[in-house]
Amino acid sequence: MKIKALFLILILVLVSSCDSDDTEYEMITVATAQVMSKADFRESVEVLPPQNIDDSGKIYAYSDYIFINDKFQGVHIIDNTDPGSPSALAYLKIPGNVDISIKNDFLYADSSIDLVVFDISNINDIQEIERLEDVFSVYDYQIPNEVQEINWSDFNYENEVITGWTVTQERREVTDDQPIDIWFETGGGFDLASNDVGTGGSLARFQIVDDYLYTVGNHEMSIFNISNLELPYLAETMYAGWNIETMFQADGFLYLGSTNGMYIYSLDTPANPTYISEFVHWEGCDPVVVDGDYAYLTIRGGNLCGQEESVLEIIDVSNKYSPELVATYTLENPYGLGFKEDLLFICDGTAGLKVFDKTDPIEIEHLSTFEEIFAKDVIPLNDVLLMIGDEVLYQYSYSEGGITHLSTLQL
Repeated sequence: MKIKALFLILILVLVSSCDSDDTEYEMITVATAQVMSKADFRESVEVLPPQNIDDSGKIYAYSDYIFINDKFQGVHIIDNTDPGSPSALAYLKIPGNVDISIKNDFLYADSSIDLVVFDISNINDIQEIERLEDVFSVYDYQIPNEVQEINWSDFNYENEVITGWTVTQERREVTDDQPIDIWFETGGGFDLASNDVGTGGSLARFQIVDDYLYTVGNHEMSIFNISNLELPYLAETMYAGWNIETMFQADGFLYLGSTNGMYIYSLDTPANPTYISEFVHWEGCDPVVVDGDYAYLTIRGGNLCGQEESVLEIIDVSNKYSPELVATYTLENPYGLGFKEDLLFICDGTAGLKVFDKTDPIEIEHLSTFEEIFAKDVIPLNDVLLMIGDEVLYQYSYSEGGITHLSTLQL
C-alpha cells in the first residue's frame, strides 16, 4: 500500500510540474469551418418530411406559414392555419442557410456563398428555380458570436464552400500577442413591404423593400434587384460597417445593428443605399427595431458579446443625421425584440419574454413577464405574437386583459 501511495504521489507531482513554471493558460473558443465541395453543395438542396430541429435560428412569417431557420442547415416549415394548433409541414434542407425572405410566393435564401430562389406557390411541391452563385463573400459569412478564433483548416475557397462551424474549447498558453481578429475585409482575390411580403424577426439580416432585396453580412451589404421575382440579379455590393448583426427597415431607411452601434442608411436611391449616420455604443450583441421617431436596441453583454452590462437603449432618430440616446433600461441577457402599437416585447433570454407599455416612448412601463422560458426573438403579427426559444415555438394572442398563451410547439 505504501508503494502504491508513493507511486500516486509521484504521478501527481509529475503532472503538476507541467504547469509549475510561470506559464499561464486560458481556454479559447475556436470555430472550425465545416466544408463541402462546391459541386456537392450545389446539388444538396432537398425538400424533406418534418425533421427535429438542431439549433433554432431566425423566424419568419408568411401567409399561414411560419419558417424557422435551423442554423447553417435549412428551414423548418410550420402550418399555422390554426395558431392554437400549429403543425410541422416540411423541412427545406439548404446547407449554409441563415436567413430567408419571401415575396409573392418566391422564397429567397442564403446558402453560404450563394443566393437560392424557391417557388413556394404550392407549399406541398416546393421547387428550386434559380441560384446566384458566389454572390456572398466567404469571409463575410456569419460566425457564431462566442468565437474568438477561426481554424480555416485546409479550406480551399476555389473548390470548397463553408456550410457551418464546429465550435470547441482549446487550452492555449497566454501570450502578449494581440487577440486574433476573426473578421476579414473582403476583396483581394475573392470575387465574391407590402402585404405580399413576409415578416421577419429583429434578428433578420434580409429585408425586402419594393423591388429590392437587401442583405447584410459582417461587413458587406448586397443589394439584389427582384423586379423579376424569378430572375433576381446582384445590383450592388458595398461596405456597410463593422461586425453587422441585424437589419431593420422602416419609412425609407435601413437600420443596421452592429456589435458597437447602429448604422442608418437612406433608401432614396434604392439600388444604392446612402450612409446617413452612426450611433455608437459599447461592445455588445445588438438587434434594433424602429417605430416612428424612436429606435429600440437591446445590447447583450457577458460572454464574448462585449461588456458585462445588458440593457435596452432608446434612441431618438427624428434627426437621422444625429441620433441621440434618450433612455436606458437594465436587462439580464436580451436577444430580439418587437412592437405592436403601444406594446414593446423584449426577449430577455433565460429571464423570459418581457412586455412593456410604450405609450410614452421614452418612459416605458413594465407590464408583465413570461418566465421559465428561453426567449430569443419575436414577430408581433396583427392577431398573434410569435416567439422562438430553444427549439420551441410559442404563440400568444392579444386581448384587453393582456397577452394570453395560445400554443407551444416543440421543434
